[in-house]
Amino acid sequence: MTAGPAGHGLAGVADAGAFLARLVRLERAAPVRLRPAGEHTALWGKLPWNVLVTRRVAGPGPAAGDVTVAAADLLAALAAGSDALPARRDEAWRWPLPPAGAGAVESVSAAELAGLAEAAAGTLREAASAGVGGRSVGQRAIRDALLDHVALTVARDSGAPVEVPQRLVQGVARMGFLGTESDDARPPAQVLVAGTWIGISAPYGVAWLQKATTLTLMPAKAHPFG
Repeated sequence: MTAGPAGHGLAGVADAGAFLARLVRLERAAPVRLRPAGEHTALWGKLPWNVLVTRRVAGPGPAAGDVTVAAADLLAALAAGSDALPARRDEAWRWPLPPAGAGAVESVSAAELAGLAEAAAGTLREAASAGVGGRSVGQRAIRDALLDHVALTVARDSGAPVEVPQRLVQGVARMGFLGTESDDARPPAQVLVAGTWIGISAPYGVAWLQKATTLTLMPAKAHPFG
């Protein structure tokens, strides 16, 4: 597909639709950033628990280049079979992106990550209904504690540990990046490190979290990270 002057330029409509549908389900007002990369476009979104998610889909993307629109608007356009790019909302994207050149630290099976995500969800359900240690605890407090919990630890070649928080595991699980149990051929996920960022590259997308800081709000100008 060749993007027209005001077209979204996405050929991988099914893949883009799956990404957008899950993003909108988790955050109705979420923006989505489209970053052309040759014959593919990287879609970027931010989840409510401060994790960035991205998926590459076929198609050169908008002729205008790197743009941000409302995820719900783009999803509606794709569902209607429209090639039109929704109104730009570049000012809505206020977060840095991880740098290029990420290094893979260790492989983890998609089944293991799915199990970790489900175990955390089960703990949340149990604590919400029965409390913790017999005491009632707010669901948000429980959720935040679970998200900050280190789900697994892997080691670099140097032996230095890399702690992967439940936030990232939930990111790839809730976005459907792990695939399904019936997908026997799905490759393992990779734990990535890029500067101050930790990521999980799963079969159908990547989730990223910046270490030792929250995602910094950026001025509402042109995307400063290219």
